[in-house]
Amino acid sequence: MPYQQDCTVLYLRALGEKAYEMILEADGITEEARPGQFVNLSCGEGHLLRRPISICETSGMQLRLVFEVRGEGTKWLSERQIDDQVNVLGPLGHGFDVEGRRVLFIGGGIGVPPLLWAAESAEHADAALGFASENRAILLADFARICGSTAVATDDGSLGLKGNAVDAARILLEKNSYDLICACGPAPLLKAAAALGEEKGIPCQISMEERMGCGVGACLVCAVKLRDENGEPYYGHVCKDGPVFSSKEVVFDD
Repeated sequence: MPYQQDCTVLYLRALGEKAYEMILEADGITEEARPGQFVNLSCGEGHLLRRPISICETSGMQLRLVFEVRGEGTKWLSERQIDDQVNVLGPLGHGFDVEGRRVLFIGGGIGVPPLLWAAESAEHADAALGFASENRAILLADFARICGSTAVATDDGSLGLKGNAVDAARILLEKNSYDLICACGPAPLLKAAAALGEEKGIPCQISMEERMGCGVGACLVCAVKLRDENGEPYYGHVCKDGPVFSSKEVVFDD
């Protein structure tokens, strides 16, 4: 059941070039939240639409969020002070199903944070993480602590392999076996991760990044093309039906 409540900022710091880590006191929300879900944050007067932020982790009553500044709303969030109040709606959407599984997590950019809590919940987790450059890399120490193996790629080769997260995932697949792939990031990465799962015969769950309005399925902003069990196409909502889908459900644009 989603809650709407004012949450106190307990901690805020910059991570790398554009990302920020925020910890909120959010009892109720944290009790209901599951890995892969998200919250919708109000970003002050003058910003009508809330901003969807994936849940990175929870601990007790603390809600850990990691986000990038991409516009005026997230800029407002990045300027909050300790003890400020932020209105939060959540938890929202459907998350990952990873319990009891050996999982390869594939994350790109700001798609990395929602994979962290899911990795903690898996029976065994390895991670392939991709970033634009070394100064955009985030949460590497967290994944190293949780995962058996972590492979990193950057677009410019400044850290790890020169390439993307799927290139890094192939290295891990040469050494280890998995019964599930979970991916989050931009659409080209998700499409490539889904194709990799199909190639290797491994089921794949993908968390989709889409612009959202309401966050509860009342508007059409986050409509996405899906296919039913008979292969027939239809439109669903990332906020309500996702953000996590089986890759076989999603119709990727060519």
